Amino acid sequence: MDHETLQAIWLTLQLATATTLVLLTVATPLAWWLSQTQSPWRAPVGALVTLPLVLPPSVLGFYLLVVMGPQGPLGQLTQALGWGVLSFSFTGLLIGSVIFSLPFAVQPLQHAFEALGPRPMEVAATLRASPLDAFFSVALPQARSGLITAAILSFAHTVGEFGVVLMIGGNIPGQTRVVSTQIYGHVEAMEYTQAHWLAGGMVVFSFAVLMGLALLKNRHNRVWP
Repeated sequence: MDHETLQAIWLTLQLATATTLVLLTVATPLAWWLSQTQSPWRAPVGALVTLPLVLPPSVLGFYLLVVMGPQGPLGQLTQALGWGVLSFSFTGLLIGSVIFSLPFAVQPLQHAFEALGPRPMEVAATLRASPLDAFFSVALPQARSGLITAAILSFAHTVGEFGVVLMIGGNIPGQTRVVSTQIYGHVEAMEYTQAHWLAGGMVVFSFAVLMGLALLKNRHNRVWP
């Protein structure tokens, strides 16, 4: 395995780990709000969260590139702050990955919170627990399976990204080249043997993720009949 391939694998793992941590931090309160609120904003916010599932990755990547580019509002802000532009950088990849994988983190958590029903929180309130304390001591532990599923899906989905990362980050070795774009580069160069090794590894990884989710679901069903 050559140095560039190892770099791509390492960068992919870094990106997937960082994206998962950011997503869990952002998606947990958002999923809780969506599962509990009766606000008229619930439907449009839910649709906005789900939008990356139906948008072509190239469309999402294009608009993120425009926003983060030198003439975009975010690009102009980061340049004014002396940070440069975020496009074609690891930070830009991270922002794009968080937005693109957001529904894969929010939806499992939202379903887990909705499955709890109001009773556990009502009992916690009668014991004089504050809403925040009840969330961390009651709701979050009981939604553990949703949290684990969200983490696994977020990580796996980030590993498999192609369109968004290619649009935002290009294919710069050691900076924005991840496994999916490395495979693309091998195919363009007609290096099919190297592409087979990486693509086969992605197939094995994807199968392992699906098996892990199935085992997690079976275990949860046995614990909570």
